[in-house]
Amino acid sequence: QEQLVESGGGLVQAGGSLRLSCAASGRTFSRGSMGWFRQALGKEREFVADIRWNGGDTYYADSVKGRFAISRDNAKNTIYLQMNSLKPGDPAVYFCAAAPSVVVHRVAYKYDYWGPGTHVTVSS
Repeated sequence: QEQLVESGGGLVQAGGSLRLSCAASGRTFSRGSMGWFRQALGKEREFVADIRWNGGDTYYADSVKGRFAISRDNAKNTIYLQMNSLKPGDPAVYFCAAAPSVVVHRVAYKYDYWGPGTHVTVSS
């Protein structure tokens, strides 16, 4: 059974950093995409970053470009989201998502598998 499990969320001061991890089990997504979305209270789930497993091309939402970095570890079947310079607008539940084929239009419904989410809180 395919499963995605996030870890690494928590409380951090504004300007600080966190690194999220997402471990995939049950299958690999070597021909697809994996990424991160976030959802703040009362808001819709929004795209954050995405990586194509084959080739490693990365994509980012404008709101996180230059601050966040997505990466992958093939051997561990894991992706990461390094979040730097965290802002008051960044707090949300962060979800890992995966698709068995490459995602071009990075909207939530294009991803077939989801983790349960991890909370990120930023204090001012």
